[in-house]
Amino acid sequence: MSTPLEGPDQGGIATLDRELEELIREENLEPGDHERFSHYVKKEKILESALTGKPVRALCGKKWTPGRDPEKFPVCPTCKEIYESLVG
Repeated sequence: MSTPLEGPDQGGIATLDRELEELIREENLEPGDHERFSHYVKKEKILESALTGKPVRALCGKKWTPGRDPEKFPVCPTCKEIYESLVG
């Protein structure tokens, strides 16, 4: 006889926890121009996001889950300005 707590695919509390985490993650995403620009984010954060699905935060403060080709969009002017002030 199995119980709902035996594994993550069995439903029960584990399923509710995953669903709650997903809702919280979606609520924390900021709407905005991240759909129109490519943003500067540390490479390791992009990789982590690809593996875990967690959102990243760009230099400009935008928070989102990457999923589009950044080569297809212009660079975010705010990210570019912040990056240039840090580098030079």
